[in-house]
Amino acid sequence: MAYKITEKCRNCGECFKVCPVGAINKETQKHEINSELCISCGSCAAVCPFGAPIEKE
Repeated sequence: MAYKITEKCRNCGECFKVCPVGAINKETQKHEINSELCISCGSCAAVCPFGAPIEKE
């Protein structure tokens, strides 16, 4: 299941740096994950200091 970034995002960029498939867009107000590219590896959630990335339901 793909991940999404919640309102906890502070645009620190840590998730963007570790995404192995480039699924994270950092050009928006808060970072966004392209669910079609996301491989659900959890790297973004593991490095986020704010707990912003979560699995989509």
